[in-house]
Amino acid sequence: MSHRCIFAGRNVQLDHEQPAAPAAIITEAGKIVGIRTGVFHRDDFPDADWVDAGDKHIIPGLVDAHVHLNEPGRTHWEGFWTGTRAAASGGVTTLVDMPLNSIPPTTTVPNLDAKRAAATGQCWTDVAFWGGVIPGNQSHLKPLVGAGVKGFKCFLIESGVEEFPCVAEPDLQLAMKELEGLPTVLCFHAELENAPSAPIEPPLDPTLYSTFLASRPQQLEIDAITLITALHAQYPSLRLHIVHLSAALALPLVRAAKAVGLPLTAETCFHYLTLTAARIPHGRPEFKCCPPVRDAPNRDALWAALRDGTIDCVVSDHSPCVAALKQLESGDIMQAWGGISTLGLGLSLLWTEARERGVGLEKMVEWLCVRTAQHAGLDGQKGRLRVGYDADLVVWDPEAEFEVTRESLNFKNKLTPYEGLTLRGRVEKTFLRGRLVYDLAAGGFEGLAPVGQLL
Repeated sequence: MSHRCIFAGRNVQLDHEQPAAPAAIITEAGKIVGIRTGVFHRDDFPDADWVDAGDKHIIPGLVDAHVHLNEPGRTHWEGFWTGTRAAASGGVTTLVDMPLNSIPPTTTVPNLDAKRAAATGQCWTDVAFWGGVIPGNQSHLKPLVGAGVKGFKCFLIESGVEEFPCVAEPDLQLAMKELEGLPTVLCFHAELENAPSAPIEPPLDPTLYSTFLASRPQQLEIDAITLITALHAQYPSLRLHIVHLSAALALPLVRAAKAVGLPLTAETCFHYLTLTAARIPHGRPEFKCCPPVRDAPNRDALWAALRDGTIDCVVSDHSPCVAALKQLESGDIMQAWGGISTLGLGLSLLWTEARERGVGLEKMVEWLCVRTAQHAGLDGQKGRLRVGYDADLVVWDPEAEFEVTRESLNFKNKLTPYEGLTLRGRVEKTFLRGRLVYDLAAGGFEGLAPVGQLL
């Protein structure tokens, strides 16, 4: 392509508060430099390259602010090459990598440097990084902000990997004192066991999803968010964020914090909005995640909270592992690794459910692009089709249907609870800063190159 390219179509999502409309987006050197509304033809821009989406939709590239790529150290679980390819195939042009489950975790600047070195030259999307808060690393937090992490993640319950232990209230006090006044955000895995749960007698069948669900009740999220909001009152200038909220009973706590002006945001995930506990088959650990997928009324309440703004955005929490850790042969959900693999499917998953609920594509763009970019400190660069922003665009067919097959998955370990589902809406092309990085009709990545940058 030349230095100038026009992306035109009859359904361009220029504003997340308005329906799509005819427009032409003028790009140059990877940036959006002009937008003209109306119907245009090739002859209107004779000296530029031309991408005509026709009746298909042009939307901003998605920003997935919660992804575990696991490299270095657990690259057999996932990696930058496979994870970012999978993301691009689903219209994601920017993702933010979690500080675990890589070895080392992103808890110091040297560890961040190791992760950046591993990622260099491998990324099909742009990649930013979260730092981690663990016991005793508070002196590393300001240097990590200076080194470019977009914020921090901590756990209030054991994370599942020994190199990333959970924090207690004293650890949080130290970390929040360090971070207060900085342009950053502290994100919480919000489950908290205030007292060890009593063993259930007799032991329940570990292959039943109901057994796992009973082990992670909504009260764990309620107790965690109660602590978070109490601490937030002591550090009201520091932005806090709840990751992968699943418990509808905790929503009043989030609403109350927002009502008094605390800068608290929350995300939920594709799996909580599309799956329900009652429909999870016996002995299927690929459905396990923490916190868990809950019942249908809970799902409905999460959708309502998205629509009223209590929940700000939707992310994948792509958290893969090797097949052996999923206990597929035994079907033991209790012993299996908790994490759902989603990269490449999120937009279609959410659209399939959203259509049934009368939710338009403009709201999807708000939740998957605009709000996630704001959360990750990338507003002004990512998440919108506006002059001055990166030319990250997706050509999207909202009417296409496809079956999720193992062969269609682009992430490394091809285990997902969505295999066999028929989804509506499909990404046809993904452009990163104006450059084509995924083309469904041409075989996906054939003849293309990883041009992602580290943010």
